[in-house]
Amino acid sequence: MSKLFIAILFFITPITLFSEDTVKVDSIEQPLYRPLIERYILDEIKSIRQENQSLKAQVTKQISEAKLESSDRAINYTTSTVNNIFYIITAAASLLVLLGWRSLNDIKKSLKIDMAKKIQTLTSDYESRLQQIEVKMTERSKVIIETQKNITDTNSIHSLWMRAGLEKGDEDKISVYDEILSIKPDDIEAITYKADALLEIGEVRWALNLTNHAIELDKEYALAYWQRACAYSQLDKQTEALKDIKKALELSDTLEDELLNEKHFENLHDNKSFKLLIPKS
Repeated sequence: MSKLFIAILFFITPITLFSEDTVKVDSIEQPLYRPLIERYILDEIKSIRQENQSLKAQVTKQISEAKLESSDRAINYTTSTVNNIFYIITAAASLLVLLGWRSLNDIKKSLKIDMAKKIQTLTSDYESRLQQIEVKMTERSKVIIETQKNITDTNSIHSLWMRAGLEKGDEDKISVYDEILSIKPDDIEAITYKADALLEIGEVRWALNLTNHAIELDKEYALAYWQRACAYSQLDKQTEALKDIKKALELSDTLEDELLNEKHFENLHDNKSFKLLIPKS
């Protein structure tokens, strides 16, 4: 603005001078003052350009300095942070080495001991369970095997009884009964029927022994007393025979119809006690 004011004064002064000298402005030709105006405008433009360049340089410098300062702060912050972390790690490691190494070993040993105890406890528990399962499986296997054997023996005995019913000779029947007794030695029915077959071939003593054994096995089996009565009758022991007949009839009244049909009781038909046992028609 000061330069503009000086320029205006510069132009006004000659004009006044010319007026004082009675020179009219209108008489001045345009080419006399036009170069001055152009020169002034050019100087102003140059000045403005120089100021803009100076301002641009200052702004660029300030921005560069700000960026450099920010970079320095970031680098310093990162460096300080990393150094602090390393210091903390170093201090913790040193403290761990100084104070905690023995404790870690103790913890490690205690963990091993605890794990070993737990593993041993679990192993013992599973071993006991496996032993119980093994015992149960063994018992069940025995039951299954015994059941299978009983089924097989039952089938075999059934087949032998059917075979005995088809045999006509007493000795052949005795052989079949022996096979039954080899499978089931305490089969009272087989023992009794064998005794009956022995009576048929005259082996009275042997039949008596078998009937005694049958009665020892089952004191409620009527046919055993009946066969023993037959043996006593053949040995002419009427008192013992009548006693066994009464016992057999007490256990099974269906045998009354067989009293007169039993050929081994023929020598008892004249006995009064025997007659009293015969049912009246």
